[in-house]
Order: sequence, then C-alpha cells, then structure tokens
Amino acid sequence: MAAAARDPGAAPAPGGLKPTAASNPPPPRIGTHDGTFHCDEVLACFLLRLLPRYREAEVLRSRDPALLAQCDVVLDVGGEFDPKRHRYDHHQRSFSHSMHSLRPHKPWLTKLSSAGLVYCHFGSQILAQLLEQPQDSPEVELLYDQLYENFVEEIDAIDNGLAVGEGRPRYAVTTTLSARVARLNPPWNQPRERPQVQAAFERALELVGGEFLERVGYYRHVWLPARDLLRAAIGQRRRVDPGGAVLELPQGTGGCPWRELLPGLEQELGLEQELLLVLVPEGSEWRLHCVPCAPHSFQCRLLLPEPWRGLRAQELSRVAAIPGCSFVHANGFTGGHESREGALAMARRALELGRGGTQSP
Repeated sequence: MAAAARDPGAAPAPGGLKPTAASNPPPPRIGTHDGTFHCDEVLACFLLRLLPRYREAEVLRSRDPALLAQCDVVLDVGGEFDPKRHRYDHHQRSFSHSMHSLRPHKPWLTKLSSAGLVYCHFGSQILAQLLEQPQDSPEVELLYDQLYENFVEEIDAIDNGLAVGEGRPRYAVTTTLSARVARLNPPWNQPRERPQVQAAFERALELVGGEFLERVGYYRHVWLPARDLLRAAIGQRRRVDPGGAVLELPQGTGGCPWRELLPGLEQELGLEQELLLVLVPEGSEWRLHCVPCAPHSFQCRLLLPEPWRGLRAQELSRVAAIPGCSFVHANGFTGGHESREGALAMARRALELGRGGTQSP
C-alpha cells in the first residue's frame, strides 16, 4: 500500500527527516488563453503572483476547457465570471460589470477586463501586503483608488475598445502600456511557435509588473507625502492671498505633483474658493502656474493675461508694470519672476485682470 501524503505543515518525520518533495502539493495554476497576449491578462497574472498563495503559481496558457478546468484561477478565457470559483472572464455577452457595479461606493463605470476584475477582488490585499499596512488602512484605500484610476482603468478601457473621448482624436497615442505589451508579441512574419510566444509573454510579465510596482512606489513615497504637504499649504493659503485663490509651496518642493492632487483635496476639504494659481520656488526663481481644470487637462481655470504671453525679461516687466519678471509662456499657463514678492505681484495682477471663468491655451 502506498504511503499517505504528509500535511505540508506537519512536523518533520521521526529522526529529523523532512517530508520529500513528492509529498508537497503541486503549485497552484493560473489559466489564461494562449496565442496573442494582451496587457489585461498579463497584469492579472502578475497581480495574482504577488499574493503568497499564488507566488509560485504556474501560468497555463491554453483554450482547452479540460486543461482550464484543472486550474485554480482562470483569467480572460472560458466565458465565465464567478469569483467564488475564481473565474474571471469578461468576454461573454452577459458581462457588463464595472468597478462601480461590483463595489458600489467606487465611482468608475468603465467595463472591467480581466485586469480590473483581479484588481477589484484582490487589489486591497495586494496593496496591504506591499505597503505593510492593514487592508482597511487609509493609505491602502487611497492608493487602491489612485492605482485603479491612473493605471488599471486605462488597461480595462483599451482592452474593451473604449476611446478616451468622443470624436476623432487630434493625434495618435501609441506608447501606452497596452501598446507596448502588444508589440512584444512575435511579429506576424516571424515564427510564432509556443516557445517564442511563451518567452515573449514572460517579457511582458516583467514589463507590466515593473511598471505596476514602480507606480506603487511613486504613490507611496512621492504622492502621499505631497498630499500631506499640499493639505498644509492649503490651510495657509489666505496668508498668501486673502481671497484664497493663490497657493504657495515652500522651498524645496519643485516637482511636487500638485496638479494631480489639488482637485481631490479641494473636494475633500470643501473649499469655497477654488484655487487658480500656484507659486512654486524653483532654483533661484519663483514660478507662477495656472491650475488646470482636471489633473490631465490642458484647460486652465485662469490663464495669465494675454498681453503678457510670450514676453520675457524687460519687455514683460514693462508691459506687466512689475520689475523683475522672467517670462510668461506663449500659451499663458505659466510664468516666472526672480523673487517671491514679484511672483506674488504677478499672481495678484493676473487675478485682477483675468477672473471670469475657464480658459484654454
């Protein structure tokens, strides 16, 4: 009679012998489709492997239902969404889920791909592990939202064929993560046998995983500290401008990602007066920046006065009637002065001349 398999967590056998490799359970399997790979299932596989229970998982790439049925998790294939059985496909006609439909307190309505499905169900666990924080901590919740809105949602939308906006694009965007993953597939006119495709899939895992972890590190070490800094600066804004429309950042904060943070903080803090201009010390000068209407928008709430645009140094100082001006960009969204007082004078003059609504360069 064959010996019974040992519990992997059991104590060593008498005499100090450890259980043999044959007694350990096989590693879990993550199933996804073979052939051409896409960014969504690549990211989904990488995310699952960040979890301890799937860290050693084998990725099985196949469309054979019998093989997929043996997998612990199946992604992007199989025509089934059943989180209880860890089936995460989004191609079936009956599927229409978004982050909002699965987690109603979340606002995003973009149809989910396999990446979004895995992130929806496991993202908080993954981030809690990476951040070494409780799953319900404010840091995990903040980064969960940021990473979905600024990383995963784009992949969901592209995989589901959803354009960024209506109408014909003004220019082509060909360097997205999804596009770079697609270009890792072997070209149509070169060998596309299983070994070549599998090697390319492994490169895609490395690319996508590296970018995801880099983004987590950015939000943890750059974005979160910047958020705290901006909250403090917003609290002091009326010392800079009694009307509360001008924000000043302290020395040493050049490069602070204030554009992507201000809209959310304004809403969170319930500001009655929206911020229009930001003073930032950069090197030996002070920069005056116009606040965009949204984090990724080129449209600003207020632009610097039209007569200043494109002028520099003495000519700008003469037209603005403010000595020491450095420049104003031709599109009016930023300018500079040699001193804090001068930059603040430019801000106050711009407010006097330019209040009156949203403006585009």
